[in-house]
Amino acid sequence: MTKHVYTFGGDRNEGNASMRNLLGGKGCNLAEMAGLGIPVPPGFTVTTDVCTLYNQAGKQLPADVVEQIKEALKWLEGNQGRTLGNAEKPLLLSVRSGARDSMPGMMDTVLNLGLNDATVEGLAKASNNPRFAYDSYRRFIMMYSDVVLDVHKDHFEEKIEELKHKTGKKLDTEITAEEWKQLCGEFKAIVKAKLGRDFPQDPWEQLLGGIRAVFNSWDTERAIIYRRMNKIPDEWGTAVNVQTMVFGNMGDDCGTGVAFTRDPGTGEPYFYGEYLINAQGEDVVAGIRTPQPITKYQAADSGLKSLEEVMPDVYKELYDTCQKLEKHFKNMQDLEFTIQQGRLYMLQTRNGKRTALAGIRIALDMVKEGMIDEQEGLKRLNADDLTQLLAPIFDAKEKAAFKKAGKMMAKGLPAGPGAAVGLIALSAEEAVALAEKEESLDPSKRKGVVLVRIETSPEDLAGMVAAKGILTARGGMTSHAAVVARGMGKPCVCGASSLVIDVAKRTVSVGDIVLKAGEDFISIDGSAGEIYAGKLSAFPSEVNQVLVEKTLKPEASETFQRFAQIMEWSNKYRALKVRTNADTPHDAAVARAFGAQGIGLCRTEHMFFEDERIPAVREFILAKDEEARKAAVIKLLPYQRKDFEGIFTAMNGLPVTVRLLDPPLHEFVPHDEKGQAEMAKVLGVTIEEVKHRVEKLHEFNPMMGHRGCRLGITYPELIRMQMRAIAEAAINVSKQGVKAMPEVMVPLIGTVKELKFTKDQMLDEIAAVNKENGTDFMCPIGTMIEIPRAAITADKVAEEAEFFSFGTNDLTQMGFGYSRDDSGSFLPEYVSKKILEDDPFQSLDQEGIGELVRIACEKGRKTRPDIKLGVCGEHGGDPRSVKFFHRTGLAYVSCSPYRVPVAILAAAQAVLEEKK
Repeated sequence: MTKHVYTFGGDRNEGNASMRNLLGGKGCNLAEMAGLGIPVPPGFTVTTDVCTLYNQAGKQLPADVVEQIKEALKWLEGNQGRTLGNAEKPLLLSVRSGARDSMPGMMDTVLNLGLNDATVEGLAKASNNPRFAYDSYRRFIMMYSDVVLDVHKDHFEEKIEELKHKTGKKLDTEITAEEWKQLCGEFKAIVKAKLGRDFPQDPWEQLLGGIRAVFNSWDTERAIIYRRMNKIPDEWGTAVNVQTMVFGNMGDDCGTGVAFTRDPGTGEPYFYGEYLINAQGEDVVAGIRTPQPITKYQAADSGLKSLEEVMPDVYKELYDTCQKLEKHFKNMQDLEFTIQQGRLYMLQTRNGKRTALAGIRIALDMVKEGMIDEQEGLKRLNADDLTQLLAPIFDAKEKAAFKKAGKMMAKGLPAGPGAAVGLIALSAEEAVALAEKEESLDPSKRKGVVLVRIETSPEDLAGMVAAKGILTARGGMTSHAAVVARGMGKPCVCGASSLVIDVAKRTVSVGDIVLKAGEDFISIDGSAGEIYAGKLSAFPSEVNQVLVEKTLKPEASETFQRFAQIMEWSNKYRALKVRTNADTPHDAAVARAFGAQGIGLCRTEHMFFEDERIPAVREFILAKDEEARKAAVIKLLPYQRKDFEGIFTAMNGLPVTVRLLDPPLHEFVPHDEKGQAEMAKVLGVTIEEVKHRVEKLHEFNPMMGHRGCRLGITYPELIRMQMRAIAEAAINVSKQGVKAMPEVMVPLIGTVKELKFTKDQMLDEIAAVNKENGTDFMCPIGTMIEIPRAAITADKVAEEAEFFSFGTNDLTQMGFGYSRDDSGSFLPEYVSKKILEDDPFQSLDQEGIGELVRIACEKGRKTRPDIKLGVCGEHGGDPRSVKFFHRTGLAYVSCSPYRVPVAILAAAQAVLEEKK
């Protein structure tokens, strides 16, 4: 028979910390503590496997499991000298959950189980404390009814409040034994009225009901949402821990509390926690009473009495026990304890939840203390947490006050971490105008700008540059707004669908909150996806102040020193190189400061939208023949050349992969009549000509239309101009001592012939530039693999391509057939219904799209063994995707400048995980 129930504590301890998958985190740690001789109330654990069996059996406990529970209960009764249901010496139990990964507060608990009308009298007599007995009984009726019987606890809370009001009492501790006894009767009457049956008096029935309730709570909405957020698989299930009750509510020599071996908010290395005298654990967690600080250090200047002062001997034992457990588990511990008549009992220990900043500090401090080595320190970090070190932040207390005042307007997708506050601008032009107006002001008087749009397009780039943050009502995590904002390191919230943006009335509203563009402030938290009406206080991270703004000295910032330490260790272990996606010298310089080893994607289209350039682009679009197109495109050459000179200089000695023009031409023309009239005036043509050309450029599916290499094949003069700008820029900066290392890639090829045609044009133009300058410039020419056909014919493509760079955004889009700008309307449903494990635009679909990447790598290497392989899609900054790219053997990943540190750490973790 399979063993489903394991005992711990007392004279029989069947588990240990290595059995986490079977016993859950709480169960294995209770057994481990018992094995260390730490005072743990004895009990038994029903394994996580039973959760699966229970669900498969239609929410029924299998017969063999029930028999094993009976056997374990019999042992526990013998060990304690008490019997479940015995009126003279009742055994009382707690029933708690315990998943493999901690899910604090997400699942259900039942305390004081075993009490009924008979055993409560026995408890009163045995403890010589009737008030304690009936306080425990009313707690049990409330909790069991709420958790097991689905009679909401509010019904019982109302009765307690009525009694307090009637008797003039304010605290639960003031209620007498007789009054609790009276309430117990009223509580049972509520259950009878709601359910049509009596509150269960049979302790065995109570126990099975409690166990079933914990298993049921695995599938509550809050537990499911928590698992989604923390990537905990549904199939893991939870264990159930049945434990002898110890009581913190028997009198003033009793208490309960929660302790952390280090501060979970800051990571500071001091003992931290809260406790209550004469209470049970739920009182601390639920906030029924205001808890007291555990240490004198915490209590300083508060006027509150610490446990260290009230019960010094118990405090010392608690402190010593906590330090022992931290050293044993080699991690910051979160512990629950109860003090019963002056005796300490440990009810739980687990690796404590902590903020991102605290997690980083704790890992580094433990390495410094010799508790763990630097490899373990790196493995413990969440790579995404590094963004918290780089992002501007709001003051937490001020944000909480805004929420309380009802000023939180809406919640969208946290598309670009950090905090931004400013006046609302509803167009790129307005954002630029507001920002320019502020340039003449003293910095202390500048208000900032937040660009608020239904959605953004490349034409909004100037406004995005001018804004402190970007907010859109539509779009997902890889929408234009999200991608560009991350590249700029700007806070961004996307997909805030509850926002009503009325351009005509110049308002942004949600319900009764109405904000006026150009007049009112809006604040966005891109790390949480939250939007606030009004002005919150934001300030740049210390890492930015050191590396980018250079307003803070490294030695003056502990936060920066921790960041630098993580980067130093990560660079020691990683194999993957990390480049950046950058289109400007500023972005390139920022990324290099963060450790980028080159540019993996330099998009040229953003260079075309500057005010002085767009007329030439539009002249090219309106041109009637090749000569006219050449005349227009040559006007862009000096601008492109200057851009590349700046980027090559910023990345001196590092590779820069330039992508030729990619978007369809319709993105470069205005689609409103006013804009078309202005375009006609500037170019000296009729508005009818402009309208006609705009109509001809219209495509039903432009993402799969006339774009990428297809533009260059139709208009070779575009390819030639861009290649000339790159070559001449490299030659020019080399004369200044700059080592330019351009690599040019052709976008959106589906066949090798598209690449060959484009490459021939480029080589021809390079030859012309060399002839004119007497130089021998040459650079690698490769392609983006972003169309499935290119991936599966990669052996042919590699005949012409010197490198592949996987454009995983489009590869995902075309591989799935999902529009990345429109899929936000249904992908959350796909994830919630487990059709997809993750949004494939956020984390690479390794089974499908990843297989295309693997096939292309394998085929490409067969044709060209030394082919360089990289990735430049947004997945290059996603830690799980980075680890996949490492396993697949890519040479580098490329990501937004502010994701570079994340990718560096993830690349190191990929190597360390292979050493398991």
